[in-house]
Amino acid sequence: MTTATTGEVLIDIDDVGMSFDGAAGERLNVLEHVNLQLRDGEIVALLGRSGSGKSTLLRAVAGLLAPTSGQVRYRGAPLTGANPGAALVFQSFALMPWLTVQDNVELGLAARGVAPAQRRQRALEAIDRIGLDGFETAYPKELSGGMRQRVGFARALVLEPDLLLMDEPFSALDVLTAENLRTELVNLWTTKDFPTRAICIVTHNIEEAVQLADRVVVLGANPGHIIAEVVVDQPRPRNRRAPGFIAMVDQIYGLLTGRDAEIAAATPDTGTPFAIPLPDASVGGIAGLLELVYAKDGRADLPVIADELNFELDDLLPLVDAAALLGFLIADSGDIILTNVGANFTTADIQTSKNLFATQARRRAPLVRTICSALIGSSDGSARADFFQDLLRRGFSDEDARRQLELAIEWGRYGELFDYDTDSGRITADPAGMSATS
Repeated sequence: MTTATTGEVLIDIDDVGMSFDGAAGERLNVLEHVNLQLRDGEIVALLGRSGSGKSTLLRAVAGLLAPTSGQVRYRGAPLTGANPGAALVFQSFALMPWLTVQDNVELGLAARGVAPAQRRQRALEAIDRIGLDGFETAYPKELSGGMRQRVGFARALVLEPDLLLMDEPFSALDVLTAENLRTELVNLWTTKDFPTRAICIVTHNIEEAVQLADRVVVLGANPGHIIAEVVVDQPRPRNRRAPGFIAMVDQIYGLLTGRDAEIAAATPDTGTPFAIPLPDASVGGIAGLLELVYAKDGRADLPVIADELNFELDDLLPLVDAAALLGFLIADSGDIILTNVGANFTTADIQTSKNLFATQARRRAPLVRTICSALIGSSDGSARADFFQDLLRRGFSDEDARRQLELAIEWGRYGELFDYDTDSGRITADPAGMSATS
Protein backbone atom coordinates (compact mmCIF):
# COMPACT_ATOMS: atom_id res chain seq x y z
CA MET A 1 0.00 0.00 0.00
CA THR A 2 1.11 3.57 -0.61
CA THR A 3 1.79 5.92 2.28
CA ALA A 4 -0.86 8.04 3.91
CA THR A 5 0.52 11.25 2.43
CA THR A 6 0.92 10.32 -1.24
CA GLY A 7 -2.28 8.50 -2.20
CA GLU A 8 -5.12 10.00 -4.20
CA VAL A 9 -7.67 11.91 -2.11
CA LEU A 10 -10.86 9.85 -1.86
CA ILE A 11 -12.69 11.87 0.80
CA ASP A 12 -12.31 15.60 1.46
CA ILE A 13 -13.98 16.83 4.66
CA ASP A 14 -14.05 20.60 4.35
CA ASP A 15 -14.85 22.71 7.45
CA VAL A 16 -17.68 20.39 8.48
CA GLY A 17 -19.99 21.26 11.35
CA MET A 18 -22.92 19.22 12.60
CA SER A 19 -25.66 20.23 15.02
CA PHE A 20 -29.03 18.84 16.04
CA ASP A 21 -32.12 20.08 17.85
CA GLY A 22 -32.17 19.23 21.55
CA ALA A 23 -35.20 18.17 23.56
CA ALA A 24 -36.00 21.78 24.45
CA GLY A 25 -35.59 22.98 20.85
CA GLU A 26 -32.07 24.30 21.36
CA ARG A 27 -29.17 23.50 19.02
CA LEU A 28 -26.63 20.90 20.16
CA ASN A 29 -23.27 21.23 18.44
CA VAL A 30 -21.76 17.78 17.75
CA LEU A 31 -18.98 18.70 15.30
CA GLU A 32 -17.25 22.01 14.62
CA HIS A 33 -14.75 23.07 11.93
CA VAL A 34 -13.56 19.57 11.00
CA ASN A 35 -11.08 19.43 8.12
CA LEU A 36 -9.70 16.06 7.04
CA GLN A 37 -8.72 14.08 3.95
CA LEU A 38 -8.85 10.29 3.53
CA ARG A 39 -6.46 8.96 0.90
CA ASP A 40 -5.98 5.89 -1.24
CA GLY A 41 -3.73 3.34 0.45
CA GLU A 42 -4.18 4.22 4.13
CA ILE A 43 -6.00 3.10 7.23
CA VAL A 44 -7.18 6.07 9.29
CA ALA A 45 -8.46 5.75 12.86
CA LEU A 46 -10.86 8.32 14.32
CA LEU A 47 -10.07 8.20 18.03
CA GLY A 48 -11.94 10.02 20.76
CA ARG A 49 -14.03 9.84 23.88
CA SER A 50 -17.78 9.86 24.17
CA GLY A 51 -19.08 13.20 22.88
CA SER A 52 -16.30 13.71 20.34
CA GLY A 53 -18.66 13.10 17.41
CA LYS A 54 -16.51 10.40 15.78
CA SER A 55 -19.46 8.18 14.80
CA THR A 56 -21.36 11.22 13.53
CA LEU A 57 -18.35 12.14 11.38
CA LEU A 58 -18.18 8.59 10.00
CA ARG A 59 -21.84 8.74 9.02
CA ALA A 60 -21.25 12.05 7.28
CA VAL A 61 -18.49 10.37 5.24
CA ALA A 62 -20.92 7.54 4.45
CA GLY A 63 -23.43 10.12 3.25
CA LEU A 64 -26.00 9.04 5.85
CA LEU A 65 -25.96 12.46 7.56
CA ALA A 66 -25.70 15.81 5.81
CA PRO A 67 -23.41 18.38 7.46
CA THR A 68 -25.05 21.45 8.95
CA SER A 69 -22.12 23.47 7.60
CA GLY A 70 -19.18 22.71 5.37
CA GLN A 71 -19.01 19.91 2.83
CA VAL A 72 -17.97 16.27 2.36
CA ARG A 73 -16.67 15.42 -1.12
CA TYR A 74 -16.05 11.97 -2.60
CA ARG A 75 -13.52 12.07 -5.44
CA GLY A 76 -14.12 15.80 -5.73
CA ALA A 77 -17.93 15.61 -5.96
CA PRO A 78 -20.05 16.87 -3.04
CA LEU A 79 -22.10 14.14 -1.35
CA THR A 80 -25.84 14.69 -1.63
CA GLY A 81 -26.85 11.24 -0.42
CA ALA A 82 -25.35 7.85 0.36
CA ASN A 83 -21.67 7.65 -0.63
CA PRO A 84 -21.48 5.37 -3.70
CA GLY A 85 -17.87 4.44 -2.94
CA ALA A 86 -18.28 3.48 0.73
CA ALA A 87 -19.46 0.45 2.70
CA LEU A 88 -20.14 0.46 6.43
CA VAL A 89 -19.44 -2.18 9.10
CA PHE A 90 -21.44 -1.66 12.31
CA GLN A 91 -20.64 -2.37 15.94
CA SER A 92 -23.90 -4.30 16.41
CA PHE A 93 -23.40 -6.60 13.36
CA ALA A 94 -26.80 -5.47 11.92
CA LEU A 95 -27.55 -8.82 10.26
CA MET A 96 -31.02 -9.89 9.13
CA PRO A 97 -31.83 -12.82 11.46
CA TRP A 98 -34.20 -14.49 8.99
CA LEU A 99 -31.58 -14.61 6.23
CA THR A 100 -28.70 -17.06 5.85
CA VAL A 101 -25.07 -15.95 5.86
CA GLN A 102 -25.01 -15.98 2.06
CA ASP A 103 -28.29 -14.08 1.77
CA ASN A 104 -27.02 -11.43 4.22
CA VAL A 105 -23.83 -11.00 2.20
CA GLU A 106 -25.82 -10.69 -1.04
CA LEU A 107 -28.09 -7.92 0.28
CA GLY A 108 -26.06 -4.99 -1.00
CA LEU A 109 -25.50 -6.60 -4.38
CA ALA A 110 -29.22 -7.26 -4.74
CA ALA A 111 -29.93 -3.61 -3.95
CA ARG A 112 -27.57 -2.65 -6.76
CA GLY A 113 -29.38 -4.91 -9.22
CA VAL A 114 -26.57 -7.46 -9.67
CA ALA A 115 -27.79 -10.61 -11.42
CA PRO A 116 -28.44 -13.63 -9.12
CA ALA A 117 -25.67 -15.83 -10.57
CA GLN A 118 -23.06 -13.08 -10.21
CA ARG A 119 -24.35 -12.22 -6.74
CA ARG A 120 -23.90 -15.82 -5.66
CA GLN A 121 -20.37 -16.06 -7.02
CA ARG A 122 -19.19 -12.79 -5.47
CA ALA A 123 -20.84 -13.59 -2.13
CA LEU A 124 -19.20 -17.01 -1.93
CA GLU A 125 -15.82 -15.47 -2.72
CA ALA A 126 -16.29 -12.87 0.03
CA ILE A 127 -17.42 -15.50 2.54
CA ASP A 128 -14.36 -17.59 1.74
CA ARG A 129 -12.09 -14.54 2.02
CA ILE A 130 -13.17 -13.80 5.60
CA GLY A 131 -12.93 -17.42 6.74
CA LEU A 132 -16.57 -18.54 6.88
CA ASP A 133 -16.46 -21.11 4.09
CA GLY A 134 -18.92 -23.85 5.01
CA PHE A 135 -21.30 -21.55 6.89
CA GLU A 136 -23.11 -20.17 3.83
CA THR A 137 -26.47 -21.67 4.82
CA ALA A 138 -26.21 -20.92 8.55
CA TYR A 139 -28.41 -18.32 10.21
CA PRO A 140 -27.03 -15.54 12.47
CA LYS A 141 -28.42 -17.20 15.62
CA GLU A 142 -26.14 -20.19 14.91
CA LEU A 143 -23.01 -18.03 14.84
CA SER A 144 -20.76 -16.62 17.57
CA GLY A 145 -20.25 -12.87 17.88
CA GLY A 146 -16.96 -13.06 16.01
CA MET A 147 -18.51 -15.04 13.18
CA ARG A 148 -21.39 -12.58 12.91
CA GLN A 149 -18.93 -9.71 12.57
CA ARG A 150 -17.12 -11.66 9.85
CA VAL A 151 -20.42 -11.74 7.97
CA GLY A 152 -20.60 -7.96 8.41
CA PHE A 153 -17.12 -7.65 6.90
CA ALA A 154 -18.05 -9.92 3.99
CA ARG A 155 -21.25 -7.96 3.32
CA ALA A 156 -19.19 -4.76 3.07
CA LEU A 157 -16.25 -6.18 1.10
CA VAL A 158 -18.45 -7.91 -1.48
CA LEU A 159 -19.38 -4.43 -2.74
CA GLU A 160 -15.68 -3.77 -3.48
CA PRO A 161 -15.90 -0.24 -2.05
CA ASP A 162 -13.21 2.38 -2.40
CA LEU A 163 -13.66 3.14 1.29
CA LEU A 164 -14.43 0.67 4.07
CA LEU A 165 -15.97 2.49 7.06
CA MET A 166 -16.05 0.70 10.42
CA ASP A 167 -17.82 2.00 13.54
CA GLU A 168 -16.16 0.36 16.56
CA PRO A 169 -16.44 -3.06 14.87
CA PHE A 170 -14.60 -4.97 17.62
CA SER A 171 -16.05 -3.38 20.77
CA ALA A 172 -18.93 -5.87 21.11
CA LEU A 173 -16.55 -8.86 21.01
CA ASP A 174 -14.54 -10.56 23.71
CA VAL A 175 -10.86 -9.61 23.96
CA LEU A 176 -9.41 -12.67 22.21
CA THR A 177 -11.94 -12.65 19.37
CA ALA A 178 -11.42 -8.93 18.81
CA GLU A 179 -7.64 -9.35 18.72
CA ASN A 180 -7.94 -12.22 16.24
CA LEU A 181 -10.18 -10.21 13.92
CA ARG A 182 -7.87 -7.18 14.05
CA THR A 183 -4.95 -9.38 13.02
CA GLU A 184 -6.94 -10.90 10.18
CA LEU A 185 -8.06 -7.47 8.98
CA VAL A 186 -4.43 -6.32 8.78
CA ASN A 187 -3.50 -9.53 6.94
CA LEU A 188 -6.30 -8.96 4.43
CA TRP A 189 -5.30 -5.32 3.98
CA THR A 190 -1.76 -6.30 3.00
CA THR A 191 -2.86 -8.76 0.29
CA LYS A 192 -2.64 -7.60 -3.31
CA ASP A 193 -6.27 -8.41 -4.14
CA PHE A 194 -7.89 -6.66 -1.19
CA PRO A 195 -11.02 -5.10 -2.75
CA THR A 196 -10.95 -1.71 -1.05
CA ARG A 197 -8.56 1.22 -1.30
CA ALA A 198 -8.82 2.84 2.13
CA ILE A 199 -10.21 2.08 5.59
CA CYS A 200 -11.57 4.50 8.18
CA ILE A 201 -12.25 3.03 11.61
CA VAL A 202 -13.90 4.70 14.60
CA THR A 203 -12.53 3.62 17.96
CA HIS A 204 -12.07 4.75 21.55
CA ASN A 205 -9.26 2.21 22.05
CA ILE A 206 -5.79 3.79 21.75
CA GLU A 207 -3.93 0.50 21.31
CA GLU A 208 -6.38 -0.62 18.62
CA ALA A 209 -5.82 2.64 16.74
CA VAL A 210 -2.03 2.28 16.88
CA GLN A 211 -2.19 -1.39 15.92
CA LEU A 212 -4.33 -0.82 12.83
CA ALA A 213 -3.86 2.68 11.49
CA ASP A 214 -1.36 4.53 9.34
CA ARG A 215 -2.75 7.76 10.76
CA VAL A 216 -4.63 8.42 14.00
CA VAL A 217 -6.95 11.43 14.06
CA VAL A 218 -7.51 12.45 17.69
CA LEU A 219 -10.84 14.16 18.39
CA GLY A 220 -11.77 16.39 21.29
CA ALA A 221 -15.32 16.73 22.56
CA ASN A 222 -18.14 19.21 23.18
CA PRO A 223 -18.28 19.88 20.28
CA GLY A 224 -16.21 17.35 18.34
CA HIS A 225 -13.09 18.82 16.76
CA ILE A 226 -9.67 17.56 15.67
CA ILE A 227 -6.97 17.91 18.32
CA ALA A 228 -4.15 16.28 16.36
CA GLU A 229 -3.22 13.85 13.58
CA VAL A 230 -0.52 11.32 14.42
CA VAL A 231 1.29 9.32 11.71
CA VAL A 232 2.01 5.75 12.85
CA ASP A 233 5.34 4.77 11.32
CA GLN A 234 5.62 1.32 12.96
CA PRO A 235 6.06 -1.63 10.55
CA ARG A 236 3.35 -4.28 10.30
CA PRO A 237 2.66 -6.62 12.02
CA ARG A 238 2.93 -4.38 15.08
CA ASN A 239 4.17 -5.63 18.43
CA ARG A 240 2.33 -4.10 21.39
CA ARG A 241 5.40 -4.70 23.57
CA ALA A 242 7.79 -2.87 21.24
CA PRO A 243 9.19 0.40 22.66
CA GLY A 244 8.05 2.37 19.61
CA PHE A 245 4.48 1.06 19.95
CA ILE A 246 4.36 1.88 23.67
CA ALA A 247 5.80 5.35 23.07
CA MET A 248 3.13 6.09 20.47
CA VAL A 249 0.36 4.91 22.79
CA ASP A 250 1.76 7.20 25.48
CA GLN A 251 1.91 10.12 23.02
CA ILE A 252 -1.73 9.72 21.98
CA TYR A 253 -2.80 9.17 25.57
CA GLY A 254 -1.16 12.50 26.39
CA LEU A 255 -3.16 14.16 23.62
CA LEU A 256 -6.42 12.69 24.88
CA THR A 257 -5.84 13.67 28.48
CA GLY A 258 -4.42 17.13 27.77
CA ARG A 259 -6.93 19.93 27.91
CA ASP A 260 -7.51 21.74 24.66
CA ALA A 261 -7.74 25.52 24.41
CA GLU A 262 -11.44 25.86 25.21
CA ILE A 263 -11.36 23.68 28.31
CA ALA A 264 -8.03 25.07 29.45
CA ALA A 265 -9.62 28.52 29.45
CA ALA A 266 -12.43 27.22 31.66
CA THR A 267 -10.69 26.01 34.81
CA PRO A 268 -12.58 23.62 37.12
CA ASP A 269 -13.10 26.47 39.61
CA THR A 270 -14.90 28.65 37.06
CA GLY A 271 -16.02 26.23 34.32
CA THR A 272 -19.62 25.33 33.56
CA PRO A 273 -21.23 21.86 33.68
CA PHE A 274 -21.28 21.91 29.87
CA ALA A 275 -17.64 22.95 29.42
CA ILE A 276 -16.37 20.47 32.02
CA PRO A 277 -18.75 17.49 32.28
CA LEU A 278 -18.30 14.92 35.02
CA PRO A 279 -16.25 11.91 33.88
CA ASP A 280 -18.16 8.62 34.09
CA ALA A 281 -16.44 7.35 37.24
CA SER A 282 -17.70 6.19 40.63
CA VAL A 283 -16.18 7.35 43.89
CA GLY A 284 -15.05 3.78 44.60
CA GLY A 285 -13.35 3.55 41.22
CA ILE A 286 -11.54 6.84 41.77
CA ALA A 287 -10.40 5.74 45.23
CA GLY A 288 -9.22 2.38 43.88
CA LEU A 289 -7.08 4.04 41.21
CA LEU A 290 -5.54 6.42 43.74
CA GLU A 291 -4.65 3.48 46.00
CA LEU A 292 -2.84 1.78 43.11
CA VAL A 293 -0.84 4.92 42.36
CA TYR A 294 -0.07 5.45 46.06
CA ALA A 295 1.27 1.89 46.26
CA LYS A 296 3.69 2.75 43.44
CA ASP A 297 5.18 5.63 45.42
CA GLY A 298 2.79 8.18 43.99
CA ARG A 299 3.74 7.86 40.32
CA ALA A 300 2.64 5.19 37.85
CA ASP A 301 2.67 4.41 34.14
CA LEU A 302 -1.01 4.10 33.19
CA PRO A 303 -0.48 1.60 30.33
CA VAL A 304 1.44 -0.62 32.77
CA ILE A 305 -1.39 -0.44 35.31
CA ALA A 306 -3.91 -1.33 32.59
CA ASP A 307 -1.78 -4.31 31.57
CA GLU A 308 -1.40 -5.50 35.17
CA LEU A 309 -5.16 -5.31 35.70
CA ASN A 310 -5.89 -6.97 32.33
CA PHE A 311 -7.98 -3.97 31.25
CA GLU A 312 -7.78 -1.83 28.15
CA LEU A 313 -6.08 1.50 28.74
CA ASP A 314 -9.26 3.27 27.67
CA ASP A 315 -11.25 1.61 30.46
CA LEU A 316 -9.16 3.54 33.01
CA LEU A 317 -9.33 6.95 31.32
CA PRO A 318 -12.62 8.09 32.94
CA LEU A 319 -11.13 7.30 36.37
CA VAL A 320 -8.01 9.31 35.52
CA ASP A 321 -10.12 12.21 34.24
CA ALA A 322 -12.24 12.23 37.39
CA ALA A 323 -9.25 12.08 39.75
CA ALA A 324 -7.52 14.85 37.78
CA LEU A 325 -10.68 16.99 37.80
CA LEU A 326 -10.86 16.65 41.58
CA GLY A 327 -7.19 17.58 41.94
CA PHE A 328 -6.17 14.16 43.28
CA LEU A 329 -3.64 13.44 40.54
CA ILE A 330 -1.89 14.98 37.54
CA ALA A 331 -1.66 13.28 34.15
CA ASP A 332 1.72 13.69 32.47
CA SER A 333 1.82 11.91 29.09
CA GLY A 334 1.61 8.22 29.99
CA ASP A 335 2.25 8.78 33.71
CA ILE A 336 -0.17 9.67 36.49
CA ILE A 337 1.19 11.45 39.57
CA LEU A 338 -0.54 11.66 42.93
CA THR A 339 -0.93 15.18 44.34
CA ASN A 340 -0.62 15.98 48.06
CA VAL A 341 -4.39 16.22 48.42
CA GLY A 342 -4.72 12.91 46.57
CA ALA A 343 -2.27 11.26 48.95
CA ASN A 344 -4.14 12.71 51.93
CA PHE A 345 -7.45 11.43 50.56
CA THR A 346 -5.98 7.95 50.11
CA THR A 347 -4.42 7.65 53.57
CA ALA A 348 -6.99 9.47 55.73
CA ASP A 349 -9.76 7.91 57.83
CA ILE A 350 -13.16 7.61 56.18
CA GLN A 351 -14.69 10.82 57.54
CA THR A 352 -11.62 12.92 56.68
CA SER A 353 -11.63 11.38 53.18
CA LYS A 354 -15.30 12.31 52.79
CA ASN A 355 -14.56 15.89 53.84
CA LEU A 356 -11.65 16.14 51.39
CA PHE A 357 -13.79 14.73 48.60
CA ALA A 358 -16.60 17.15 49.39
CA THR A 359 -14.25 20.14 49.36
CA GLN A 360 -12.66 19.17 46.04
CA ALA A 361 -15.96 18.25 44.38
CA ARG A 362 -17.66 21.49 45.41
CA ARG A 363 -14.73 23.60 44.21
CA ARG A 364 -13.69 21.70 41.09
CA ALA A 365 -16.70 19.75 39.74
CA PRO A 366 -18.93 22.38 38.10
CA LEU A 367 -22.18 20.39 38.22
CA VAL A 368 -21.73 19.54 41.90
CA ARG A 369 -21.00 23.22 42.57
CA THR A 370 -24.09 24.28 40.62
CA ILE A 371 -26.33 21.96 42.64
CA CYS A 372 -24.84 23.19 45.93
CA SER A 373 -25.40 26.82 44.92
CA ALA A 374 -29.02 26.13 43.95
CA LEU A 375 -29.71 24.37 47.25
CA ILE A 376 -28.20 27.22 49.28
CA GLY A 377 -30.34 29.72 47.36
CA SER A 378 -33.58 27.80 47.81
CA SER A 379 -36.06 28.57 50.60
CA ASP A 380 -35.93 25.09 52.13
CA GLY A 381 -32.53 23.78 51.05
CA SER A 382 -33.98 21.47 48.40
CA ALA A 383 -34.72 21.40 44.69
CA ARG A 384 -36.32 19.05 42.21
CA ALA A 385 -33.85 16.80 40.37
CA ASP A 386 -35.89 17.37 37.19
CA PHE A 387 -34.89 21.02 37.30
CA PHE A 388 -31.21 20.16 36.91
CA GLN A 389 -31.92 17.47 34.33
CA ASP A 390 -33.86 19.91 32.16
CA LEU A 391 -30.96 22.36 32.33
CA LEU A 392 -28.48 19.64 31.41
CA ARG A 393 -30.54 18.68 28.35
CA ARG A 394 -29.62 22.04 26.87
CA GLY A 395 -26.08 20.81 26.37
CA PHE A 396 -26.32 17.01 26.52
CA SER A 397 -28.43 14.26 25.01
CA ASP A 398 -31.21 12.90 27.23
CA GLU A 399 -29.12 9.87 28.17
CA ASP A 400 -25.98 11.89 28.90
CA ALA A 401 -27.98 14.46 30.92
CA ARG A 402 -29.41 11.65 33.04
CA ARG A 403 -25.96 10.13 33.58
CA GLN A 404 -24.42 13.49 34.50
CA LEU A 405 -27.05 14.03 37.18
CA GLU A 406 -26.61 10.47 38.51
CA LEU A 407 -22.87 11.04 38.86
CA ALA A 408 -23.34 14.40 40.58
CA ILE A 409 -25.79 12.85 43.06
CA GLU A 410 -23.38 9.97 43.80
CA TRP A 411 -20.46 12.35 44.33
CA GLY A 412 -22.57 14.70 46.47
CA ARG A 413 -23.95 11.87 48.58
CA TYR A 414 -20.49 10.47 49.26
CA GLY A 415 -19.20 13.88 50.30
CA GLU A 416 -22.36 14.42 52.39
CA LEU A 417 -23.04 17.63 50.49
CA PHE A 418 -26.60 16.66 49.62
CA ASP A 419 -28.94 13.70 49.43
CA TYR A 420 -31.55 12.52 46.94
CA ASP A 421 -34.99 11.09 47.69
CA THR A 422 -36.16 8.77 44.92
CA ASP A 423 -39.83 8.93 45.94
CA SER A 424 -40.09 12.73 45.94
CA GLY A 425 -37.48 13.29 43.22
CA ARG A 426 -35.89 16.04 45.32
CA ILE A 427 -32.25 16.81 46.17
CA THR A 428 -31.75 18.13 49.69
CA ALA A 429 -28.71 19.89 51.15
CA ASP A 430 -26.81 18.33 54.03
CA PRO A 431 -26.14 21.29 56.37
CA ALA A 432 -23.12 19.64 57.99
CA GLY A 433 -21.47 18.85 54.67
CA MET A 434 -22.19 22.29 53.24
CA SER A 435 -20.78 24.11 56.22
CA ALA A 436 -17.66 21.92 56.31
CA THR A 437 -16.73 22.93 52.75
CA SER A 438 -17.66 26.61 52.90
